[in-house]
Amino acid sequence: MNAIELHGVKKFYKEGDSLVHAVDGVDLTLAPGEFASLAGPSGSVKTTLLNLIGGLDRPDEGTLAVDGESTREKSDDRLADLRLRKIGFVFQAYNLIPVLTVYENVQFVLQAQGVPDREHRDRIMPILQQLGLAELANRFPTQLSGGQQQRVAVARSIVGNPAIVLADEPTANLDSETAASLLQMMRRLNQEKGITFLFSSHDPMVFDMASRVIRLRDGKIQTDELKRA
Repeated sequence: MNAIELHGVKKFYKEGDSLVHAVDGVDLTLAPGEFASLAGPSGSVKTTLLNLIGGLDRPDEGTLAVDGESTREKSDDRLADLRLRKIGFVFQAYNLIPVLTVYENVQFVLQAQGVPDREHRDRIMPILQQLGLAELANRFPTQLSGGQQQRVAVARSIVGNPAIVLADEPTANLDSETAASLLQMMRRLNQEKGITFLFSSHDPMVFDMASRVIRLRDGKIQTDELKRA
């Protein structure tokens, strides 16, 4: 069973009286445990493709499956449940809840999944410790640096034990040292937990770290490079 599988996926947008092919017949398969990146210039629909894979948007044509589950025919409620159970998101803008502490931002996922309260601390604190956030657990997002906020976003994305993490330009707002540290941390999570990571990025550092780089142009896959160890 593949982690991600797309066949003939298309997404249209109206521009005046015309239809624009934002995603134009994409075929893509990722095996479980891959550490891959979508690459391409602005306007190459990297984020659009991530949103389709993550069920934040729906394809107009083609089939799409995540961890063996088709997404196209699911109701909004069932799609939300799939995202909650199987997909973690790391957004460029972090999307942390400002009135919640670091601990509570991560806890929010477990509450949504219905995990019993007595299990929360045992699930959350080892992750915060691993990401160097344990001492910041009671701070609010406004009290954190950009790199720290991005690490909280990563903690939130993995606490629910997803099969897949989708990360949209995760290094865009970080200095090179913080970005390298974040990528190494995500690579370690990929290797230790077997989580499939798919990035959207234009950062050469991401491409160097990725084991596969999928380059997009004009809504299509231009090249698909699988690196060898």
